[in-house]
Amino acid sequence: MNADAMSKALDDDIQMVHERFLAAMQQRLPAMHSETKERYFVVLSSLVSKLEIPEKNLRDILQEMMAEAAGYLFEEMGRR
Repeated sequence: MNADAMSKALDDDIQMVHERFLAAMQQRLPAMHSETKERYFVVLSSLVSKLEIPEKNLRDILQEMMAEAAGYLFEEMGRR
């Protein structure tokens, strides 16, 4: 398999996982508490905003997201 075919296959796999992610979250949203939905929205919105900046590389985005999301993650983990 050449590099182009491998890249295309990986693109297809990523698209499939994105679709699975959407389906999984659509099932979970109705049962989520409002506070959890709010935290999820904040983190997801920030991630998408960063991904929309073409000059920003994925490594920098992930580092920023780790720092930004840490508080929300700990808050969610500590929720009863």
